Amino acid sequence: MIESARRSECEEIQVAPLGEPDENPERSAEQAALFAEKRWLKILAGYRQPRAGRSAFELAVTVVPFALFWAAAWAAVHYSFWPGLILVLPAAAFLLRLFMIQHDCGHGSFFAHRRVDDWVGRTIGILTLTPYDYWRRAHAEHHASAGNLDERGVGDIETLTIAEYNALSRWGRLGYRLYRNPIVMFGIGPAWLFLFKQRLPFGMMRSGALPWVSTMATNLAIAVAAALLIWAIGIIPFLLVHLPIVLLAGAAGVWLFYVQHQFEETHWSKEPDWQFQHAALHGASHYDLPPVLRWITGNIGIHHVHHLSSRVPYYRLPEVLRDHPELADIGRITLMESLRCVKLVLWDEQTKRLVSFRDAARLATAR
Repeated sequence: MIESARRSECEEIQVAPLGEPDENPERSAEQAALFAEKRWLKILAGYRQPRAGRSAFELAVTVVPFALFWAAAWAAVHYSFWPGLILVLPAAAFLLRLFMIQHDCGHGSFFAHRRVDDWVGRTIGILTLTPYDYWRRAHAEHHASAGNLDERGVGDIETLTIAEYNALSRWGRLGYRLYRNPIVMFGIGPAWLFLFKQRLPFGMMRSGALPWVSTMATNLAIAVAAALLIWAIGIIPFLLVHLPIVLLAGAAGVWLFYVQHQFEETHWSKEPDWQFQHAALHGASHYDLPPVLRWITGNIGIHHVHHLSSRVPYYRLPEVLRDHPELADIGRITLMESLRCVKLVLWDEQTKRLVSFRDAARLATAR
């Protein structure tokens, strides 16, 4: 099943008719829904072609402002104008946007030229502290298995079912509660991930040379770039400017990844019920952000469409919603609604929704 999903992720699957309607009405409804979702693969194929000029423009209007805001923040430190450190906020926003470009490069959707995409992604990875080839492989696993309860663990936010959580020891439950605590998830977690965890190919230690080459080469490039900047401006200004930029961008990135899959009506299932198309469309949210945030985040909030067809460039995702407005309400959550997603931590296999620890305890009492 996962291998089939990987083929789907590469947009290579063949969409076949479902055959004659079944006499069972429920089964017919399921087949009709599955047919509708399979139809989207053909529809979205028309949006997969990037525009080289637009891609180059998107890269330029992200790199240049990032460099300018970074330099302005350093100038504020150099001239002891400490209020100027507020400029790390827009710098972090543009670093986040650079990561979204790296993300599209990983899917081969930014320039649609694998060598160009890979080298742009690897270069950006030096700024985002993310080894590109290692991350690309882990992220492909995430796309291939998102929403599959039998294939959790690679590139995902750890999510337990109520039964799995109840089966843990007292210390195991405490560990899961700490992991799911917002301070850990969005504060300590991003710092650990971007500064330390990605310095080694955790999860792929025995997966061949590529993850090691990717991480070690990126580490070396980061060290060289950092050494040159420290030599030019000094270690304290470098840390005062770059460290908060990386941590703020990392926290925002983790939040986006979290809320795009951790919402109440998301989808999880086990094989053989798990189907790639259904999990992609209903297991990822449409995070309907205000226009400025939508631009800064590279339209990643249109995540259900992205999971259904990852080869669509991020700047063409709004075209999909414009041309097919029926997709806009699937999994839609607003900025205010997303804040309530933080408390959703356990999957209830009976009601098919994410619930809080308190709701899980209440359900256990009721049952």
